[in-house]
Amino acid sequence: MAETILVTGATGTVGSEVVKQLLSAKGEDIIVKAAARSANDSTFRDLGVQVVQLDYNKPYTLSSALRDIDKLFLLTPFQSNMVDLTSNLVNEAKNAGVKYIVKQSVLGADAEPSITPSRLHRQAEKVIEESGIPFTFLRPNFFMQNFVTFYSNFIKTQGAFYVPAGDAKASFVDVRDIAAVAVQALSKNGTANHIRKVYDITGGEAISYGQAAEILSKEIGKKVNYVNISDEDARKGMKDMGADEWTINSMIELFGITRAGYLSEISSAVEQVTGNKPITFSQFAREYAIAFK
Repeated sequence: MAETILVTGATGTVGSEVVKQLLSAKGEDIIVKAAARSANDSTFRDLGVQVVQLDYNKPYTLSSALRDIDKLFLLTPFQSNMVDLTSNLVNEAKNAGVKYIVKQSVLGADAEPSITPSRLHRQAEKVIEESGIPFTFLRPNFFMQNFVTFYSNFIKTQGAFYVPAGDAKASFVDVRDIAAVAVQALSKNGTANHIRKVYDITGGEAISYGQAAEILSKEIGKKVNYVNISDEDARKGMKDMGADEWTINSMIELFGITRAGYLSEISSAVEQVTGNKPITFSQFAREYAIAFK
């Protein structure tokens, strides 16, 4: 009998990749549904995926989205009320009889000293633990794709990107590897091996933003510079881009622990779960080169 998997955050960077990889999973008897704010979202039209409405600001959409769902990939928006959003969705999942949740969390969710992003994610994890629904937690580091999302326009127009990270290193991870771990956990034959497991998900190496700039330069055939800026300048830049004060403060905290070296650890989870070595930053840069030109 087919299992039905609902992917929340399905139009985002990780969620969309989870949908794609679930659809391409060979030998899997599954039905994939994608949750979006509007059931008319066209993101997956060409893939034939059923899109269901799930809008956290419209609580009545939660129960309908979770109806007849067996497994849930849970990705809630990173905002100040994230724990409440998680709680609302998990309560509805329990009522709907959802049998398993894979939650995307964050590297260092249980670390001390805690910062806002890690503290909220850990609280959200506890909501799931206390629900009694079997779970797996994925705790990834910074995404390689963040270079596309946040820096590609600057690289295109100015040949540089600006981050308050000093010379600190981070074990950037490709979202395709995060999705691959998620798909293994969600697979019909794999779930039992991953229940109550917590995976720190990183790349296979830790590099500085300066090294990232050198790799980008080599792979895209264009000089890219990394400019280390102050927290004050980063704060101003994010504000100019429309970020709210809460998000800005959270990001400043995150860059603070980056500079302190807390995001340089390397985990073997990707290879352990998928059997493949993590995608390197060089491979990422080469395969996403068009985004920076």
